Amino acid sequence: MKEIAFPGDVEFKKLVEKTSGKLLARGWKMACAESCTGGWIAKCCTDRAGSSEWFECGYVTYSNAAKQDMLGVDAAALLDAGAVSREVALQMAAGARRNAGVEAAIAVTGIAGPDGGSPEKPVGIVWFGWSLPGRSDTEMLRFDGNRDAVRRQSVAHALAGLIRRLDT
Repeated sequence: MKEIAFPGDVEFKKLVEKTSGKLLARGWKMACAESCTGGWIAKCCTDRAGSSEWFECGYVTYSNAAKQDMLGVDAAALLDAGAVSREVALQMAAGARRNAGVEAAIAVTGIAGPDGGSPEKPVGIVWFGWSLPGRSDTEMLRFDGNRDAVRRQSVAHALAGLIRRLDT
């Protein structure tokens, strides 16, 4: 079996350095709304000294009630599409950006496993949302590996996705 390399502390630090540099260059701050990553994006960002210059806050909204109460996610979206969906990722990102009063926000909602998956939404599926002035978008990926691996890959992809969007 081929061993898969998953993002570690060095990769996270590089992604945070790029993210912080791009945000600082624009004079922007960011927030994040996390479900399956449980605050890991916020942790990686605040591991960097001086992060208060560009990182405002993180929302860990694991339950549907928290997504509604803290981010304003619509109950109908949760009921119709489910917590792990494009609609919810978009609303989580928009809610984090709005509530934190920042220019950039990341949202992550997914099924890290080992349980909780279904044929329609298997373990490893993760929806990402990014919200910036004048635009919001999403992406869905399915990651392999155990719970830790899915979460690590999700954190790395969320930060890399923000970097790409800040480049355009």
